[in-house]
This record gives sequence, structure tokens and C-alpha cells, in this order.
Amino acid sequence: MKKLSVLSALGILLFVCPRAGFTQQRQQPDEELKAMRREVEAIKESQTAIQKDLQEIKSLLRAKPAAQPAAQPLDIVLNVEGEPFKGDKTAKVVLVEFSDYQCSFCARYVRETLPQIETDYIKTGKLKYVFRDLPLESIHQYAFKAAEAASCAGEQGKFWEMHDRLYANQTALSPKDLAQYAQAIGLGVTKFQQCIDSGKYASSIRRDMAEAGNAGVTSTPSFLLGVVEGNSSKVRILKMLKGSKPFAAFKDAIDNTLSPQ
Repeated sequence: MKKLSVLSALGILLFVCPRAGFTQQRQQPDEELKAMRREVEAIKESQTAIQKDLQEIKSLLRAKPAAQPAAQPLDIVLNVEGEPFKGDKTAKVVLVEFSDYQCSFCARYVRETLPQIETDYIKTGKLKYVFRDLPLESIHQYAFKAAEAASCAGEQGKFWEMHDRLYANQTALSPKDLAQYAQAIGLGVTKFQQCIDSGKYASSIRRDMAEAGNAGVTSTPSFLLGVVEGNSSKVRILKMLKGSKPFAAFKDAIDNTLSPQ
């Protein structure tokens, strides 16, 4: 009987242990499957970020220059009255920038090229520098509201302070962030927020966007260089420059406009 009992017990163990091992084997693949799913989600997020960058690059590539790009701007006349500007308001040579606050190429231009243009041409009174809005809403969800924020800051005399703050913080342009920047540069926050909430400058930004399209500007940053017509606020465009070009490209274009051959 004892031998039988021992054999029976062994039989039970042999029967139970393989099932426990089988359960453990099942649990292990489940954990591996969960880990694989997490990796797949991480890859999807990475692909989404890459696609966003590719969309921005494609928007620039679609704006291919015409066979004779220098000829097109000759028929363009822009009225820059009331637009934010730097430099001598009576300067005869004007550089108009169309830009997007969420565009990484625009931020690179502001960081690397604009300071030299400001030193050599704006502060010396040779050039009037005008800013126009061209938020690329299809790929930059916060760009339009950021443009409104800059205009609302301009109401309180701090357009360029907000302009610089927005480009320095492109990854944080939510409504909450905009209010924080307003406070940081010393704006009346309540007045600023009321301006933002009312959409007061939405129509003027849309007008900038329409004029950009009429001038053949489809990407950011883009620049129209020209001369003032008489004593008016109208600028006859002589040259278009597209993209975050180095200072040398702007120097050549501006110098040729200041001293035409």
C-alpha cells in the first residue's frame, strides 16, 4: 500500500507539474507580446514625427522657382503701411519677410542670419525691415494663434519682443504658453488675453496670407526685396529670396539694390 501511495503521489506530481510549467510558458510569451506592442507604438510615434518633418520639407520643395524667377517679382507691389518694421521708416530699400512662428527654418534664419542683417543694414538706416505673417496651418497647428499673439503684443508696443520669444520657444506655443510669454515680456496680461480671445487680428493675418499667395510666396521663410515708390508706403519688388539663406546671399541682393549697376 505504501508503495502504491508513493507511486500515486508521483503520478499526481508528474501530472500537475507539467501543467504549471505550461502556464509559466504561456505567461512568458504574453509579456514578450506586450513588450513588442510597446516597441511598435514607439516606432509609430517616431514615424509620426518624421512624417511631420517630411511634410514641412515637401511644402518647401513644392515651391519650385519658375524658369526665370527674377522676372516674376518685377510686377509685384506691396503696401506695407501699418505693418511691424525695424529700421528707418524713410529708408528707400525695403526687405519684407513672410514667416511662420512654428517653422524651424524660419527660427534658424532669425537665429543665424537676421542679427547680421540688423547690424549691417537695419541699424545703419540703409534698410527698412518689414514682417508679414504666413502661418502654414496645414502642418503647424499653433502658428496662426502665435501670429495673433505677436500682433496683440504689438498693441502694447512689444511686437518684436514677442516675435523673438516665440521663435526661441517653437515647441511650446499653446495658449497657456502664450499667456506666460506675455507676462514674461511685461505685457498687461488681461488686455493681451482679451485680444487673443477676440480674434481681433485674424483678418489682417488672412490678408497677409492672401497677399503672399498673390506674390507667388508659398513657403517660409520667403523674402521680397524692393524699393519704395515715391513717398508712398508701396514697395516695388525687385527680387525674391526663398529659404533660410546665409547672410552672404542677402548681402549680395541688398547691396545690388542699394547701388544698382
